[in-house]
Amino acid sequence: MSASNSSLQSTLQRLKEVRIQLLRLHKALLEYERATYEQLHGRIPSNGEFLRLVLEHEWFSWLRPISQFIVQIDEELSAKEPITLNAATELLQTAHSLLQPAEEGSTLEMRYHQAIQRDVDIAFMHVQISQLFK
Repeated sequence: MSASNSSLQSTLQRLKEVRIQLLRLHKALLEYERATYEQLHGRIPSNGEFLRLVLEHEWFSWLRPISQFIVQIDEELSAKEPITLNAATELLQTAHSLLQPAEEGSTLEMRYHQAIQRDVDIAFMHVQISQLFK
């Protein structure tokens, strides 16, 4: 196995692990936001209504870049042409930059920071996924 092929395989493995962790984190963030939304606006009556809110309501808009990025990873990994080392590395870099919590910054950064501060499970997931970027 050549060094470049080995590097590609290693990077792909990391990307696949990031994807798995990102899916778990995204699910936890959706559940966290649903609970917070329901505290303020009342119970969401059905999963269908919840999906509509996630797709259309401003409250959940900060999660859409994460959703879209997961789709992007899936498309790259399932494309007819094999993913290149550069493309896989760029996806890892994008994941890392996407998951930067901050007290001040974009809506995603601030809301993600709040979720980490308020939910120990989300904080733990953030640590786990962050370790994959080292």
